[in-house]
Amino acid sequence: MSAETGTAARKATSTATSTATSAPEKSWASRIAARTAGGAVRVVLVLVGLFWLMPTIGLLLSSLRDPSDIASSGWWRVFTAPAELTGANYAELLGDDRITDSLLSTVLITVPATVLVVVIGSLAGYAFAWLDFPGRDWWFLAVVALLVVPVQVALVPVSKLFGTLGIFETTLGVVLFHTAFGLPFAIFLLRNFFAEIPRELLEAARLDGAGEVRLFTRVVLPLGGPAIASLGIFQFLWVWNDMLVALIFADSESPPITVALQQQVRQFGNNIDVLAPGAFVSMVIPLVVFFAFQRQFVSGVMAGAVK
Repeated sequence: MSAETGTAARKATSTATSTATSAPEKSWASRIAARTAGGAVRVVLVLVGLFWLMPTIGLLLSSLRDPSDIASSGWWRVFTAPAELTGANYAELLGDDRITDSLLSTVLITVPATVLVVVIGSLAGYAFAWLDFPGRDWWFLAVVALLVVPVQVALVPVSKLFGTLGIFETTLGVVLFHTAFGLPFAIFLLRNFFAEIPRELLEAARLDGAGEVRLFTRVVLPLGGPAIASLGIFQFLWVWNDMLVALIFADSESPPITVALQQQVRQFGNNIDVLAPGAFVSMVIPLVVFFAFQRQFVSGVMAGAVK
């Protein structure tokens, strides 16, 4: 028995030794493969990102070239002739009162429409999630049903309504239209997010003496920050890039930037020195807003999947 035991122990020892010896080899191989795969993925992602940024880069370089150079060659020529780059187009843009007024009008429409949707949507989302009132579920179903109503259906009746109220072709009318059509999605998104907050947390705050207003501002809003940031980005991008509603309801004397640029296209050959930098400014502002809140946006989008 002792001989058999010794033989078994030697076999176990040799097996363990061989396993220990081969383990580092597999570990190094897996590490090299993982690093190679990770590097390849990064390269592919960088190439895809550059590909999608190509129009933006081309527009930027075009906005920094003289109109005669734009007419004679493509924007990629600046890599061989960087002396063509100039800031005169942006000076011309800042000197064009119609473009600068349009940018101001766009800001005056986009910021209130975004703030109103976020504030009202947050209050309504909290009410549908945690307050009991008659017909709550039916009212929420009515809000969800409004998501399928296209904007085009409301253009004619809302135009007549705004004309009766005297707010047709005014900034207030455009803000109210964007707010009304942004609220159904806002309420739907925030209600579902707020409903995931643990009930025990809210009950503990109530036991500590917190009323509904304090509970909403001190507990619900901080926890709903990612979803609110995502909603704000969506609403800002939608309103800033809108042209249909602005073309119909905005003041024709000071239209938003999208309408102003569309009017410049009619005279493309004469106004390219204003059109190119104006289009780039109109594009880069939403990009700055998106990248500024990118982390909150990703957190808000992924929150539902994680939960």
